[in-house]
Amino acid sequence: MKRQVPSKEVKEAVLSRLVDRGVTIEDIAEIVYIMQAPYNVGIKKSACMDSVRAVLEKREVQHAILVGTELDRLAEEGMLSEPLQSIVESDEGLFGCDETLALGSVFGYGSIAVTTFGHLDKQKIGVIKRLDTKQGNAIHTFLDDLIASVAASASSRLAHRLRDELEAENERAAKEGRIQKTQDKNN
Repeated sequence: MKRQVPSKEVKEAVLSRLVDRGVTIEDIAEIVYIMQAPYNVGIKKSACMDSVRAVLEKREVQHAILVGTELDRLAEEGMLSEPLQSIVESDEGLFGCDETLALGSVFGYGSIAVTTFGHLDKQKIGVIKRLDTKQGNAIHTFLDDLIASVAASASSRLAHRLRDELEAENERAAKEGRIQKTQDKNN
């Protein structure tokens, strides 16, 4: 009988894998903050961290991270067959499978996430730049794109939530204004 892996075990594996690969939730939240601060004055880094955590709860995102980091690890150990070993090891520009894996999990967060992912893939902001820069034997061909994916998704999620909160606040203010006008009229 095949073992069904509990969600908690998958999530713990993902968080552990990120830490093992040198990435923290704070690192990803910093990217989210950089992406959202120009559009959301007063945004808190804690909100960015909460959004990153929420994205990391998604099973599709978790699976992508597990697959991508495993391929990076296997490449570091020289365990992939050729020519895949050389392609992943060199992060060949025409490879594209790393972006494809990462992009798949972005689609659930709308067009803002897709365009933000493209921006992050090109600009290499924050920890993404560190991961993309070859240092020693570390290979992050998949991880840099996966982190861009999580950051883009968390940014989009946050943008939509902040917009919803603003609209709800405006509706409350309008309702209170109508109530005040009615009270003024009755007095």
